[in-house]
Amino acid sequence: MSLLCLFITLASVFHPCCGKDRLRACSPGDIIIGGLFPIHIKTNRTTTPGPISCSDFSIQTFLNSQVMIYAIRELNQRTPRVLPNITIGYDIYDTCGDVSLAIRATLQLLQSQTDHQNCSRPANTHASFRETQLKAVIGDSSSEVSVAVARITALSSVAQISYASTSERLSNKMKFPTFLRTISSDENQAKAIADLVMKLNWTAVAIVGSDDAYGRYSSERLEKTFKDTEICIDFINILPSYFSQNKSETHKWLTDLVSSINTSVAEAIIIFTKSSNVKLVIEAAIKGRLNRTWIASDSWSTSKDISSMQDIELAGKVFGFISKKNDVPGFKNYVISNFKNTTNAFLDHYLTRINCSHESKIRPEGSKQWLDPSCLTKHIDRDYSYNTYLAVRVIGEGLRRLLKCDNQQCERTPNFTALELLMEIKKVNFTVNNTHIHFDSKGDPSLGYDIVYWSTNISTRKTHIETIGAYFSKDGVKIPEGLESNVNVSVYNCSKKCDPGQQLQEQGKRCCKICVQCAEGDFSPKDGEECKSCGEEKYSSPQKDTCLDKPVYPIWLDPFNIILCCFQSLGIIVTVVFIIVFTIYRNTPVVKAVGGNLCFLELFSLLACFCLTFNLNGRPTKASCTLGLPVFGIAFCLCISCILVNLLQIVVGFSFSLNTGTWIKKLNKPVAVVSILSGIQFALFVPGFYYFPLTPQKLPLAEIIVYQCNTDSIVFIGLMLGYNTLLALIGFLLAIKGKELPDLYNNALSVAVSMLLHLLICIIFIPIYMNLIGKYKRATAIVTMLASSYSIVCFHLAPKFYIMLFRQEINNERAITENIRMHYVQRGLAVVTS
Repeated sequence: MSLLCLFITLASVFHPCCGKDRLRACSPGDIIIGGLFPIHIKTNRTTTPGPISCSDFSIQTFLNSQVMIYAIRELNQRTPRVLPNITIGYDIYDTCGDVSLAIRATLQLLQSQTDHQNCSRPANTHASFRETQLKAVIGDSSSEVSVAVARITALSSVAQISYASTSERLSNKMKFPTFLRTISSDENQAKAIADLVMKLNWTAVAIVGSDDAYGRYSSERLEKTFKDTEICIDFINILPSYFSQNKSETHKWLTDLVSSINTSVAEAIIIFTKSSNVKLVIEAAIKGRLNRTWIASDSWSTSKDISSMQDIELAGKVFGFISKKNDVPGFKNYVISNFKNTTNAFLDHYLTRINCSHESKIRPEGSKQWLDPSCLTKHIDRDYSYNTYLAVRVIGEGLRRLLKCDNQQCERTPNFTALELLMEIKKVNFTVNNTHIHFDSKGDPSLGYDIVYWSTNISTRKTHIETIGAYFSKDGVKIPEGLESNVNVSVYNCSKKCDPGQQLQEQGKRCCKICVQCAEGDFSPKDGEECKSCGEEKYSSPQKDTCLDKPVYPIWLDPFNIILCCFQSLGIIVTVVFIIVFTIYRNTPVVKAVGGNLCFLELFSLLACFCLTFNLNGRPTKASCTLGLPVFGIAFCLCISCILVNLLQIVVGFSFSLNTGTWIKKLNKPVAVVSILSGIQFALFVPGFYYFPLTPQKLPLAEIIVYQCNTDSIVFIGLMLGYNTLLALIGFLLAIKGKELPDLYNNALSVAVSMLLHLLICIIFIPIYMNLIGKYKRATAIVTMLASSYSIVCFHLAPKFYIMLFRQEINNERAITENIRMHYVQRGLAVVTS
């Protein structure tokens, strides 16, 4: 112990070494390991340059530095020796958590040590003592400080192993080639936090970070991780790096942050920043009684300074992540034995604040209190202290590999470069105290996390930090099943999951969704899954949880279609029967009364009309589209033309008594009139369907698929139907006029009725057909065609059919002559009879 550069109790307590405000502890050795620890966590730094002093002594960090000393001592003294005949020394600085002080300490460590304060040799030795060099550095805890230190150590290729810096930025080996760590990076921590959030069935979170290497990079990594999941980030708030020291603006930042948290629907607030910043946030949360759920990063998840705050339970629940905990073997006994029955002015000021002094044991001179070592052991953390221990053991293993040591001797001397040691450290792969450690290409270890929970005793109101689970990159988060939540609605009335057939939809606030029914044609088969379209071929079920195949129309086996087929077939049969009967009685007066040979043209056009309706029953083709309505219009036009010619013949035949003009007599040319009237219809058909041919068209509707003919020629179809309607109207007017003529067979009346029915059918069904969309559109066309055809068959031709079969007594020339005579007698006209 006489070799110590400073007189400190058992080489384990810091004391000013190189200046009034600098704290340093050192011990000589053949190989020196540097140490950077924020023994004090605050400085008096302001915007005005000036002397810097440190404050807020951290007993936990102090004990972490003692772990480094203890681990080095263990390497030097253990049996068998790790490095036979070689002693490891240390040179430890208090960085006070300040980047500038850390840089100065690092430069001190790296410079050639030739002054009398050189801690690599005893103070009473001279130049004959071999000068040693720094070979590795352990620290710092803050990522921001480690970034600055890593840039400097890289210049000398000195390995830097951090026990607490987790920033993903430090994994960049292009910028920080000498940096390694014994704690998982924030990349893994972000994955662990996201896994926990999903495990606890939370759907909305908020992120609070700080504008430094730790907080900003961690927040960005967390944001990126959440974007790959269904977790919504309500807001991200980045605090200034020195948030806790900026007294003038701290209140404004806190007010804005508390306001954001208070109005947020986030189920958990994740804080990635240093504990000094967190303390102010939690104080504000307690004051505002926010009662939220917090997720603590490893920087403050086990902070006794925060967990012991008064009324901490008013802030809400706290879950946290910390590097895998373990006890440093033998360290508690080391602390007890080293501090037993000792005093130190430096420690006494701080330890009395946490009741770590024996008030009942007063030294004889009555000036100092005894230190209570058992009390100190309560402040040993099991995470960073163990990481520090691992860092020393990693360096020891690297030295053992480099110097090729066995239990008896080392083949090489300590004359090696720091770069050689760095390369060997990167290759280490060993197990210590049941912890397997090796480094990947980024210098990160394969260690997991412990998940902690702050449990407050209601009666004592004391908070205990309990380990409730763990995280490993391969297995994910493991927590008790009782903690996993299946609640589908958050405390802020935001839905998390929906029943099948529903989807989550944002309403009002960001990250707050409610369940809404899927729209028609969409479905959602699973809880909360986004509604998806069923596509053209399917439609959604009434519950919107699945898709059903759309039936395709028209189909032959549709009940309504079968009924239509029956009427179509009946129409064909009746027309064929009529043709046969009319042929048998073709020379009788009845047949002559309905046009003679023209009535056969009328019958065959009606037969064509009935046959053409079958083109509309099944799935349309290009041929059926052309032969459907268009050709039907021509056939029906031919039928009406025959009826008109028949009426004209009757009118002309009795024109002597009606003072009819000579122009109407000129129309008594049946073939010419029929050809002209039908030719006009054909003229309307040809150009329309040449330039706008009818083709089959697939029309997906809500629950069915309809195949129909396109409507490109709708104007020409309308003109054709309109033309037929005009002819029917003319026929109706002529039939009304013809009622004044002698008519044994009521021919004019039957034509008037059939034409009137056709007009009514056009008025009723054509608008319906034009506006109807669906499976019965083509059926409507069939009904219109059948009704028009049946109107002529039933009211014009059927009465003549009845007379030919059942009233043959009036189907002769004598009956007709007598009917004409009686007609004129009743009108008071003289009639010449033979």
